[in-house]
Amino acid sequence: MDTMEYTILYVDDEEINLRLFRKSFRRDFNILLAGSAKEALEIIKTEKIDIIITDQRMPEMTGVELLKIVNQLLPDIPPHRLILSGYSENLDIDDAYNHYHLFSFVQKPWQYDELKQLLLNILGHT
Repeated sequence: MDTMEYTILYVDDEEINLRLFRKSFRRDFNILLAGSAKEALEIIKTEKIDIIITDQRMPEMTGVELLKIVNQLLPDIPPHRLILSGYSENLDIDDAYNHYHLFSFVQKPWQYDELKQLLLNILGHT
């Protein structure tokens, strides 16, 4: 399967991070962007998502809180889930691993090659 057939939803409240992610990965995957958790939830209701990547610190709700809602909406078909953040609350992150199908926590600033390899590994394209 061509990696462009996979859809990644990237959620971040900072426009520059959204633009950087799209610019970095638009040739590798189908990229959807959301500037808030609320926007991400609307996208999840209408689109098939293979991987969801969310920032942890956002104004409306944290990335872990978003993953909790995603888990409630898609309990049997979880997309692969990553938190990409410069901040981590260990208990929140542990909670996401234990209850909301968090696959990995990636520290900002991320490196293109490392993040791309992680995404390929998740999708079975090693």
